[in-house]
Amino acid sequence: MERYAKERQGGSVGDIEVGVADTYSFPSIRGHSPIPVAHYGKHMEKVTLDAAFGSFDEHWSPRLAAELNGQAVKLAKLDGEFVWHHHDDADELFLVRSGRLRVEFRDDEDVTLEEGELLVVPAGVEHRPVADDGEVEVLLFEPTETKNTGNVESEETEEELERI
Repeated sequence: MERYAKERQGGSVGDIEVGVADTYSFPSIRGHSPIPVAHYGKHMEKVTLDAAFGSFDEHWSPRLAAELNGQAVKLAKLDGEFVWHHHDDADELFLVRSGRLRVEFRDDEDVTLEEGELLVVPAGVEHRPVADDGEVEVLLFEPTETKNTGNVESEETEEELERI
């Protein structure tokens, strides 16, 4: 409670200077806005997935939702087939939020993911995500610098991700 009172009034908590404007903001009516929170010199942002996925329509164009420990949490809408590719030095996690995603492999059986299921594709494994039953919403977890098309340069390669 003492910490809360100090933060509300501004001042310092431990070795950190805290100001009221830096500590609190309020969510928008839409349900998504950054809510910066001072916590030992770092800011935390809450992301509402419904609002985040509702903020874009493009397929195969991931958006950056968060970063942690050198990893990116990316949101993407998928429809149809993507390019065959692999990531030389990075595993890639697919978590299906809605829809059905098939991940094809050149040297292994395809894997179909339903809502709420995830799959980690190990580094170096050639794969191709396919959403042939309509639009799929996925969360991707991979190192921040990982390109969506891995080792392949194509018109679908995203150099700079838009932040949600």
